[in-house]
Amino acid sequence: MILLTMIGRVSDGLLLVASTVRDEDEQSGKDLQRYQNQAKKLFRKLNPQSPDRCTLEAGDMKFHLLIAEGVCYVCLCEPSFPKRFAFAYLEDLHSKFYDQYGRRVPTVTRPYPFMEFDTLLQKTQKHYSDSRTQRNLISVNSELLDIQTIMVANITEVLQRGEALSALNDKANNLSSLSRKYKTDAKLLNIRSTYAKVAAVAVFFITVIFYLRFWWF
Repeated sequence: MILLTMIGRVSDGLLLVASTVRDEDEQSGKDLQRYQNQAKKLFRKLNPQSPDRCTLEAGDMKFHLLIAEGVCYVCLCEPSFPKRFAFAYLEDLHSKFYDQYGRRVPTVTRPYPFMEFDTLLQKTQKHYSDSRTQRNLISVNSELLDIQTIMVANITEVLQRGEALSALNDKANNLSSLSRKYKTDAKLLNIRSTYAKVAAVAVFFITVIFYLRFWWF
């Protein structure tokens, strides 16, 4: 389930929209407020080198972050909520938000200038949290939901130790490079294996041909 969503500008961390915390009891409201404060600190650490996608573990919850067109979209999810659904939700949110406010994002100066978007945000958040929607997404071609290598870190370390998000981006790039190297090595092994099989078959047929030639002739 998606519990909280916040949208902010990357250049200065200015918050543009935040989903309204709708508590069912006092304790849950306090917990969400704590996560909301963590997200605000996270926005202040954004910079142009911040990773386009990453996941931050926050205790029993997870923050998923997507940056596109100078805007950062962050959602807080329960740990059981599939990561690919979280990023599909953030992609959808980006498409809807940028269509309406993309040109105005660089010009605003006060926090939360687009709070009227909260109604659509809440509707989209509820839609992706619905189990029927998740079943439909599973039936979609998996290639449409494939995502890049996602860097997973602990938000406490990021916030308390002052680790820059750009450092996470470097780590994510390293992971991506290792992943590409692994794929290349795997392809080479497959090619070598194919050549070895072809060579074995060729040797077998050559042996048979020589055997028949000298035996029968």
